[in-house]
Amino acid sequence: MKFIDEVKIRLKAGDGGNGCISFFRGPHLPKGGPDGGDGGRGGSIYFQASHHLQSLLDFKYRPEFKAQRGQDGQGRNCHGRSGEDLLIEVPIGTQIKNPEGEILYDILDPKEKVLVAKGGRGGKGNDNFKSSTCQAPRIATPGSEGEELEFFLELKSLCDIGLVGFPNAGKSTLLGALTSAKPKVGAYPFTTLQPHLGVVESSLRLLVADIPGLVEGAHLNRGLGHRFLKHITRSKVILYLLCLDPELGLQRAYENLQKELFCYQADLVNRPYVLVVNKSDLLEADTQNLSVEEKQILKEDWESFSKTHPKAVLISAKQHSGLSKLVKLLEEELLPPEASVLSCS
Repeated sequence: MKFIDEVKIRLKAGDGGNGCISFFRGPHLPKGGPDGGDGGRGGSIYFQASHHLQSLLDFKYRPEFKAQRGQDGQGRNCHGRSGEDLLIEVPIGTQIKNPEGEILYDILDPKEKVLVAKGGRGGKGNDNFKSSTCQAPRIATPGSEGEELEFFLELKSLCDIGLVGFPNAGKSTLLGALTSAKPKVGAYPFTTLQPHLGVVESSLRLLVADIPGLVEGAHLNRGLGHRFLKHITRSKVILYLLCLDPELGLQRAYENLQKELFCYQADLVNRPYVLVVNKSDLLEADTQNLSVEEKQILKEDWESFSKTHPKAVLISAKQHSGLSKLVKLLEEELLPPEASVLSCS
């Protein structure tokens, strides 16, 4: 299924119903007077966030929405029925922008309904215009038109943990090991082509977002990950995932990742973070893929990196090694300081 996080849509709120011109006629009241009813109000359009949606895919194939028109008024002071309001569900974290790119609404709370297009008012029937000097008005007003607007919808995923790393670092494998998500996993770069969300069920319920791997110059629209960096901007904690590699040192890889985030949005590097080094299984004695010299290079690289970053965690997402320690660190970063103290006492 294609992941869509930017769409253009057109909304048309319902027009108001027209007022009615009518006069009552009865056996004993040949001139009973005006009794034209009012037109009904046109339906308005609302947006509401939903936990059940993760993409804007539905809007790609249905870019236009129209609310119901109000019914016209009738004789005997019968007012027209108001048009039904239209409620459109969007993923949590959807931003609604006008054609100039200005953010009008940022939908984060599933309990909140946002009015985006107001329905037209119903017209007045001729009963509203009777007076002592005009006892038989032949005047009624038409219903006003409902608002017709264009919007751009942009999804920025709302998550606790943003998972960033270079291609083939093992992000999808880690997401699958920590959560019930089933992202595509392969032994080649750019296996992940779209963001994935997963939930870590521990003492806290942690929502993890994984985006396609970054490359150097991602902030300049290079590679795949640049399109999806916006999904990390809402995360509370950044998880930097590095992997043991004989050619690219851990320190250099970490600095490159931070550089890409800083160039995209400077405050991302100041977020709480957890530093994780993957593929510890490469250091095992029975690993056939590397020579003794390459294993020694990896071992020395990790020892040097761990001295510079003592809180770094060494794991193997493939073998599910070190994951319990990682989850504990993530919980500590998400808990407020006072909660951490209470939980330790």
